[in-house]
Amino acid sequence: MDSLFRLDIKYLKGIGPARAQLLDKELGIKNYYDLLHHFPTHYIDRSRIYRIADINGEMPYVQLRGRFVSFAEQGEGAKRRLVALFSDGSGVIEIVWFNRIRQISEAYTPGNEYILFGKPNQFNNRWSIVHPEVDTTASIAATTGMRGVYPLTEKLRNRGISSRTFHTWIQTALSAIKMLNDPIPGDILARYRLIGALEALRTVHNPASAQMLQQARLRLKFEELFLLQLNIQRYARRRKHTLAGYRFAHIGENFNSFYFNRLPFELTGAQKRVIKEIRADMGSGRQMNRLLQGDVGSGKTLVALLCMLIALDNGTQACLMAPTEILATQHYETLSGLVAALGINVKLLTGSTRKKERDIIDRQLADGSLHILVGTHAVIEDRVQFRQLGFVVIDEQHRFGVVQRARLWKKSAVPPHVLVMTATPIPRTLAMTIYGDLDVSVIDELPPGRKPIVTLLRYEARRYDVYKSIGAQLRAGRQAYIVYPLIKENEKLDLKSLEEGYETIRETFPSYRVAFVHGQMKPAEKDRQMNLFATHQADILVATTVIEVGVNVPNATTMVIENAERFGLSQLHQLRGRVGRGEGQSYCVLMSKHKIAADTRKRLELMTSTTDGFLIAEADLKMRGPGDLEGTMQSGMMLNLNIASLATDGQIVQMARDAADSLLDTDPELTQAEHARLSKLINLIFDRKIDFSLIS
Repeated sequence: MDSLFRLDIKYLKGIGPARAQLLDKELGIKNYYDLLHHFPTHYIDRSRIYRIADINGEMPYVQLRGRFVSFAEQGEGAKRRLVALFSDGSGVIEIVWFNRIRQISEAYTPGNEYILFGKPNQFNNRWSIVHPEVDTTASIAATTGMRGVYPLTEKLRNRGISSRTFHTWIQTALSAIKMLNDPIPGDILARYRLIGALEALRTVHNPASAQMLQQARLRLKFEELFLLQLNIQRYARRRKHTLAGYRFAHIGENFNSFYFNRLPFELTGAQKRVIKEIRADMGSGRQMNRLLQGDVGSGKTLVALLCMLIALDNGTQACLMAPTEILATQHYETLSGLVAALGINVKLLTGSTRKKERDIIDRQLADGSLHILVGTHAVIEDRVQFRQLGFVVIDEQHRFGVVQRARLWKKSAVPPHVLVMTATPIPRTLAMTIYGDLDVSVIDELPPGRKPIVTLLRYEARRYDVYKSIGAQLRAGRQAYIVYPLIKENEKLDLKSLEEGYETIRETFPSYRVAFVHGQMKPAEKDRQMNLFATHQADILVATTVIEVGVNVPNATTMVIENAERFGLSQLHQLRGRVGRGEGQSYCVLMSKHKIAADTRKRLELMTSTTDGFLIAEADLKMRGPGDLEGTMQSGMMLNLNIASLATDGQIVQMARDAADSLLDTDPELTQAEHARLSKLINLIFDRKIDFSLIS
């Protein structure tokens, strides 16, 4: 299989240097491996010949056999086109070309028999086909059963490269390959009853039947996920088995005093379970790298604090890094308030920390008298040096790059234990893949006293009722969020909509104070506006999704999300989690246009039926694919899957994971002779410039 990487596509008949460069730029196709792993998105049945007289509007594609009757050029300039009449004896259909008019008119001879394939369109009660595929009756391209439809870009189409072009190139490449060394060991192929590599590639591009296609797709999906899991697990095992960490052997005064005397509320069963998992890691003598998942308000911060106290009891320091200044400040206020009576020194370090305070922080970090440092990116600056950093907490970890996180834990001679937290529920298949090199803990219970958020779907006709409900909450002394989309493609339009919404809210609620925040504001002004809301100097916050990772305002009980149809489920859930932080009943209102697609309506209705973040995340994955969740990649690895889907292939992901684990149990570094090809292929596919096994 690795030999395919050495075969440059520019030497393949029909491609050449210029097209090779274009294919590399548009689709990342450089060699035979890339070309043969450019799979069809779907298939069209080319085995049947239709009669022109039988064409109807329900036919997405038709294949016709007949003769051209005439050719005629029509129109001028941009409207110039070649129009032909094509007959099969049952009727006549119009064939239209807008490009390559001279070449086409010279290529086809009236009276000769041809096979046409294309999409029929009806105009003025006449059927026509625009830019069909045309073959002679002797061509193997015609009437050969199932034909793959290959994904393209607009630029490729404009350069005359079609799905059929790809089909031809791939056939040429396949015909040149007589033998292919299978990278998957024979015992694994036998265990899962998988066909060979070359057979799978030939079949997926030229399926003789639906059953054979299914076998080929299973094999290729498994291979893709198996290689991915091997890569992840190999590095994860290397890190676990080679990277020593602190051994925190005992629970001391700080933890016990806080746990038994100052705990703000009884821990949930889920919190206790997670703390037990983390304690086991901290006592292992290996560096912990654990992901903590839990909905907004599930009590992740309290779990993190208890674990930091264990680090302090064992003579080391702790650090918490948050993505924004306002969130870091909020964490600082929460933590320092909780541990003040214990004499624990907590400090805040952000970009706006004054020099005098920074000097104090630097000095206390160095002599060990600063126990917990809370901050933003400022904590990873070179000047920040700990005496002995033992435990690191990274909140909303997907907001930080891999290298940034590495810089933090490299501030200690012994790698500190690392806990990364996210309020975005990650479906199981994604967690196994994206976070495959991390141990995962889940808090799946809310603290006692929290009432589930009531979610309502409302259309424009009921806006007055929605505003009445907001007014009732405001009169009761509560606060409200009004959230607008700000999507890059429509940035100017969205910003105008946001500004208009702000004015409308001010006019509708003249007795109440309104703050206003969006991502294009200067950071200082954005923080000022959000702080007005956090301190109840403002009653309503009109905002974009910048509040997704934002302040904790328990007094905010209402959220209205405008144009909710433009958000994904996971994002809606994340936004909704901004309310329901206190003991009062909270509401989330999804405002939408009445005319929306059935799938969109189904998505919004799901939000009204459940507050289970994991159920929502699974549904979002199935509806929209991995999407932005790829941006949370722990290993810095691109998740470019060619044929497998994390949304629908959960069973195959598990198979691949089990197979990878069993192989690495016998050969952890894939150094045995029978695994040489496999190791080489992985290195070729996942060309890593950084050893991510050493980065949390």
